[in-house]
Amino acid sequence: MGRVFVVFLEGKIYSCKHCGTHLALSEDIMSKSFHCRHGKAYLFDKVVNVTFGEREERLMTTGMHIAADIFCALCGSLVGWNYETAQEKSQKYKEGKSVLERFKICGPNGSRYWVGHDVHSGGSDADDV
Repeated sequence: MGRVFVVFLEGKIYSCKHCGTHLALSEDIMSKSFHCRHGKAYLFDKVVNVTFGEREERLMTTGMHIAADIFCALCGSLVGWNYETAQEKSQKYKEGKSVLERFKICGPNGSRYWVGHDVHSGGSDADDV
């Protein structure tokens, strides 16, 4: 395996919870209304310092998609997934976009998101405003 080159971002940065590698900028968030099995997740227009897993068909709440898991390029932690293609016409905007799971990243102010037994899809967080 060769040397890993990482991109350093400037601004409000989301980073890998395990190693601190920069993953995305706050300004690249398209939506904060996504959900995964660990709670909330954010849809990003662009992410950096990630590698892609195998492409596979996945039946999600919004229909059938071809998606690939994304991993931190430095430590290899699973941080989310990337939408390759969407079957439903209304979901085409997701193609080429990535979702980062909040549980697996640190927020722009260094905050870590934790999963508790009371995780629910409603409500408001300080990071959502």
